[in-house]
Amino acid sequence: MALIIHDACINCDVCEPECPNGAISEGPEIYMIDPDKCTECVGHFDKPQCMEVCPVDCITLDPDRVEDREALERKYRRLAENTV
Repeated sequence: MALIIHDACINCDVCEPECPNGAISEGPEIYMIDPDKCTECVGHFDKPQCMEVCPVDCITLDPDRVEDREALERKYRRLAENTV
C-alpha cells in the first residue's frame, strides 16, 4: 500500500529528504507522494521514514493503493533496477 499526505500538511519540508525512493515532492499546495515510487520504505528501512519524521502525523496508508509486502518488495526491486 502506498502512503498519502493529507491536507493537514504544513509544508515543513522534513519528509521529502527522508524518502529513499524520491517519491515525495512539492505539490501545488502540499507535499505529494508518487504511489508508483512509494514502497513504504520496504527495502530500505523497517518503517516509513516520512511517517516517522512528520510533526503533524498527516501521512497515512492510501486505501486506494492496497499492496501487500510482496508487492512492495517487487516495486522496490523494480525501482532499484532502474537506478543502476
